[in-house]
Amino acid sequence: MFDKILIANRGEIACRVMETAQRLGVACVAVYSDADAGAKHVAMADQAVHIGGAAPADSYLKGDVIIQAALDTGAQAIHPGYGFLSENPGFVDAVEAAGLTFIGPSAKAIRAMGLKDAAKALMQEAGVPVVPGYHGANQDPEHLSGAADTIGYPVLIKAVAGGGGKGMRLVERPQDFAAALDSARGEAKTAFGNDAVLIEKYVSKPRHIEVQVFGDGTHAVHLFERDCSLQRRHQKVIEEAPAPGMTEEMRAAMGQAGVRAAEAIGYKGAGTVEFIVDASDGLRADRFWFMEMNTRLQVEHPVTEAITGVDLVEWQLRVAAGESLPARQEDLSINGHAFEARIYAEDVPKGFLPATGTLSHLEFPAGARIDSGVRAGDTISPWYDPMIAKITVHGPTRGAALRQLERALRWTDIGGTVTNVSFLRLLACQPDFVRGDVDTGLIGREADSLTAAPVACTKARSIAALAALGLHEGAGELGGFTLWGPLGWDVTLTHHDEEFSARVLVSGPGQFDVALGDNTRHRVEHKGGLWWVDATRVQARVARGRDELTVFWGNGYRFGLIDPLARESSAGGDTNVVLAPMPGLVKAVFASAGQEVHEGDRLAILEAMKMEHSLLAARDGVVAEVLAEAGSQVEAGAALVRLEPEEA
Repeated sequence: MFDKILIANRGEIACRVMETAQRLGVACVAVYSDADAGAKHVAMADQAVHIGGAAPADSYLKGDVIIQAALDTGAQAIHPGYGFLSENPGFVDAVEAAGLTFIGPSAKAIRAMGLKDAAKALMQEAGVPVVPGYHGANQDPEHLSGAADTIGYPVLIKAVAGGGGKGMRLVERPQDFAAALDSARGEAKTAFGNDAVLIEKYVSKPRHIEVQVFGDGTHAVHLFERDCSLQRRHQKVIEEAPAPGMTEEMRAAMGQAGVRAAEAIGYKGAGTVEFIVDASDGLRADRFWFMEMNTRLQVEHPVTEAITGVDLVEWQLRVAAGESLPARQEDLSINGHAFEARIYAEDVPKGFLPATGTLSHLEFPAGARIDSGVRAGDTISPWYDPMIAKITVHGPTRGAALRQLERALRWTDIGGTVTNVSFLRLLACQPDFVRGDVDTGLIGREADSLTAAPVACTKARSIAALAALGLHEGAGELGGFTLWGPLGWDVTLTHHDEEFSARVLVSGPGQFDVALGDNTRHRVEHKGGLWWVDATRVQARVARGRDELTVFWGNGYRFGLIDPLARESSAGGDTNVVLAPMPGLVKAVFASAGQEVHEGDRLAILEAMKMEHSLLAARDGVVAEVLAEAGSQVEAGAALVRLEPEEA
């Protein structure tokens, strides 16, 4: 076993690798950017090395700097985590040339699976089923259009070097093919530097089921399957293992296909073979096809660990240090059921817009596994993926595990930023998902019910009013009365786009009457750390920040605090100016002065948190001024395009 390793990553995965390595007595070296100097993974590490600026290209993607840090600190091996350099064969070559061990597959294996078209051809040779499609080198638009006609619509256009849904377009009609091809190629060129695409048959009721494999360079085993069908824009949201409705026949067939795929390329370490499954007639052993292989540890690996009892990072370290496979196939079995939910800082009602903010409060429930790279007080940076945590639960049955997931999400309290926790909780209760009737289109079909912003009831608002005044922390504990009546306070709060006022009167020690408008009143008590509303104990918790507070009660209800001495009058939303909704890079500008635009027209693209966001015209009008140019970095709220004022 190694004495010291360097982890070429940040956040949740860096912390997760350290937990296992340090448990095995292996010292860990962290690397960090300017933005991560105070990060959790830096604090956990035995040593930490600064490697550059906040942008990934200036730090976590600088392979030469990372390798030098490993040499300078005496590390013997480098663990790449996932993302960044984890699937970069050039980095693997450089690590080994420096006399270090790469904790992962060979550069040859990564290259074999790096291009989707070549990988599919290789898998066909290995006897792994692949989706009908065109994977050839001819990229002429007419040739590709003809291939789509041959395959039969609907088809998927996919970037050859793609991943994460980038460079992918669904085309349902021949007349839409050309525009979709241009769009997919443009996105692929930006994301991967390669605009080549392949064409595949689109499966009508697709499920995304993947097989966890592990090899020692010669032999491989599989650790069963994970179902990752709950996706939004091709991004996984909730994963589970095993897959609901899986038959033993199909599990054996998929597992064997995964092992054949791994052994065909001499795979070493942890990897995932992803399959698309046609579930229109249930799960059948002749209805699954190879999509791609991820030559690294997956984000969702904890659900496999939960049902098998295997620590995949420990296996990675042991095999990279020269051991053979830690287990035979017959030694592995499934125990119970597990779910993982990915918690992000994002504004779900606004189209899952990535968010930033300082985590004023962060508390997770006991009994669930939490993988997180942040702590209370940390800031969600615009430079990286806005993941806050992964929450994993395990139970004896799927139903039990799903109930645990819903409860765990109800007791996940995060203050200081918007999150997707309410969305995840609604998803965990969605009837089709509860029945196990899942496919990759479920979230899209149910979007209206899943993405609505949770609205606080009057009881939650009454609790917020007390918390805003600090009365739950002891003020008014002895009661308060003037000569004419009970002491009272007025407070004004915002909730979503609504502003409301409350009148709070002391009615006794720790007891308050809260009036919301003319007709709604509640008796609220806070005693022993617990909340009571109208003589009923409620499971509410409160977290307060500098200018906002959150009441956690089934959902997290956020309230803005209004300082009456600093209030400024404000008009309604300004439709004359297009503003940057977050800090980011202006990727493209499509507007010019004097141009006539219509409501919904795309005026600019802002790149932030590894995603592109289209900024649209709020109304019809004429462009008066373009205030930003492509390539410029802007702050949240920066004016990008101004329209001529509307005529009175």
